[in-house]
Amino acid sequence: MNLRVIKPCADLQSYVRYYWVLKSPEQFNILTFPIGCPQMIFHRLTPLFIPELSSLQDRFTISGQVNFPAHITSDGDTEMIVAVFYPHTIGMFIDIPPSEFYNSEISGFDIGNKNLNVLARQIFDCETTVGCIKVIENWLLSRLNQCQDLLNMKRSGNAVNILMATPSVSVNELADISCLSPKQFGRVFNSHLGMMPKEYARVVRFQKSMWMLQNGKCDYAAIAYLCGYSDQSHFIRDFRQYSSVTPARIVNPYSDLFTTPT
Repeated sequence: MNLRVIKPCADLQSYVRYYWVLKSPEQFNILTFPIGCPQMIFHRLTPLFIPELSSLQDRFTISGQVNFPAHITSDGDTEMIVAVFYPHTIGMFIDIPPSEFYNSEISGFDIGNKNLNVLARQIFDCETTVGCIKVIENWLLSRLNQCQDLLNMKRSGNAVNILMATPSVSVNELADISCLSPKQFGRVFNSHLGMMPKEYARVVRFQKSMWMLQNGKCDYAAIAYLCGYSDQSHFIRDFRQYSSVTPARIVNPYSDLFTTPT
């Protein structure tokens, strides 16, 4: 299995966290967790199978916010390119609210966006993965000035940053900081992230607890407190829901949301 991570160009670093390219001639089965970031996925060979959804990913898949763990399985013929966006930014590029693909993966071809269809065809016709990344970057750059809701996108991004720094912050506090009523804030947040604030806060708490385990923390009471859980039992219960195992049984913990690979 050959995994390569690529940093976006300077003009896209506020919107795209990173790209990754995976090539594997071997079969594999990996358990994945809610990471809090939407992804744009291109399969140049055989798509992956998701048992929990009982379906293959499309050759061009857009993956939204999810609240459950899922397996991804490969038949051994894998070459995929993935753009990982910040939690609040994918909507500005695809002209569809992320709330439309909550807890699901949709075909990019089904959106009805001709520009997306052209992008996918260019990716599948490209000779090299390096060339594919250049195609994706050029396409994203061409879309930068077309966002019509920059103010609310910035509000949503600011709310995510606050949640990541202080997972115990309340929705009412986030709404006040955003200069919106709680109802308005929930609507704006859901539109840009594809998940309501309280539910997304649970994903953030889970990811932060995973990051603490990744960095050698093993005091569950301290993790619960620092990640905004009401108590240790609450932490273990949520962790099991999002990972399917208890913290004591997690193997090689890794937080996708709090770690930027190099």
